[in-house]
Amino acid sequence: MVLEKLGDSLKNTLEKITKAIFIDEKLVNELVKDIQRALLQADVNVKLVFELTKKIKDRALKEDIPKNLSKKEYLVKVVYEELVHFLGGEGSKIKIEKKPFKIMLVGLFGNGKTTTAGKLAHYYKKRGLKVAVIQTDTWRPAAYDQLQQLAAKVNADFFGNKKEKNPVKIYKEFEKELAKYDIVIVDTAGRDALSEDLIEELNGINKTVDADETLLVLSADIGQSAEKQAMAFHDTCNVTGVIITKLDGTAKGGGALIACSVTKSPVKFIGLGEKIDALEEFKPEGFVGRLLGMGDLEALLEKAREAIDTDKAEDLGKRFLKGEFNLIDLYEQMAAMKKMGPLNKLMEMIPGFSGMKLPKEMLEVQQGKLEKWKFAMQSMTKEELENPEDIDGSRVERIAQGSGVSVSDVRSLLKQYKMSKKLMKQMKGGEKGMEKMMKKFQGGQGVKF
Repeated sequence: MVLEKLGDSLKNTLEKITKAIFIDEKLVNELVKDIQRALLQADVNVKLVFELTKKIKDRALKEDIPKNLSKKEYLVKVVYEELVHFLGGEGSKIKIEKKPFKIMLVGLFGNGKTTTAGKLAHYYKKRGLKVAVIQTDTWRPAAYDQLQQLAAKVNADFFGNKKEKNPVKIYKEFEKELAKYDIVIVDTAGRDALSEDLIEELNGINKTVDADETLLVLSADIGQSAEKQAMAFHDTCNVTGVIITKLDGTAKGGGALIACSVTKSPVKFIGLGEKIDALEEFKPEGFVGRLLGMGDLEALLEKAREAIDTDKAEDLGKRFLKGEFNLIDLYEQMAAMKKMGPLNKLMEMIPGFSGMKLPKEMLEVQQGKLEKWKFAMQSMTKEELENPEDIDGSRVERIAQGSGVSVSDVRSLLKQYKMSKKLMKQMKGGEKGMEKMMKKFQGGQGVKF
């Protein structure tokens, strides 16, 4: 999970609120100390931490509570709102308002600029835009081949000249062709430090490209020093925003995020892993929702839109709600879920589920089960997929042998199918059905995958 330790600490803090009998000054002071400890462990600047927690304390103790909220609800609301404000408020979305829209990536060695160029190309290709990437890094020998391979992987057009050593000349060589695209992503050279020769090179390419967005790519593991780098690059080439990479693998990510949010360089995207689709627009509200275990429905729906054809999803949804689905429909649902990403990351985004403390090992087992069920379904006949109720013991054995999974795996799939149908029937029963289902959930039965 993104900033797992920080998220766990903040969830524990909120749990104190929900379990508390009285909301008084003593509890608020305890919560403030817990939040301070969590943020300091995530490498957030001490001064900023104390400013944030002072605001939380002042609002919790001095503001009038709205009539429609309890003290507990209001305290949770205050913590959520102040953390969102701390991380940039509404966020800073990139608006594509012209063609070609030029995005230039800058940064030091080792922060993932070239990989991010490929991820950005994928992000905009998925949104139906015509994308080109151009490599102007003449310092790192592998940069040309790396970006060319990434572009091919995401079906974006690639431009570059391996023999030319002047980045300005490389860009000018292809400028007329690049004018045909919706999005042009320019990958630039880096150095070990922001040296005079890099500043000179960036100034030259910056003037030539005249980018609509100049994005500084920073690795999350640099923590608080992100602020210094952001300011230095901002002075050199007027950085308009930041992309923070490797946010899934470091405790210092909180420091990097917040350091950037207090500069004039807002975080526009965050990198959440090595895969080509592990990049998402940074929206503080959804991000804080995930940290606090409240989920992030907007990000979940965005992933669903990318993975599933809209008309098909609507038709499938109607059949599921009517209880008329079969194993072919269940298979399509599972395939769509796989496209959306790992189960543990999806769980973070679902309100209610994100707060459940399911062991990582358990989620990995469930992911493995989905794979086995897929193999089992691939060994079934069309009739069996359409009428799973007709599958008897001998057919179960045949399916198991044909797919290379165990008999218990096939039976587990059929059991899941029956449970899904039963669940949909309960939901179909209106409020009473939903109430009954929620009671089961709260009673500790949980949700079986």
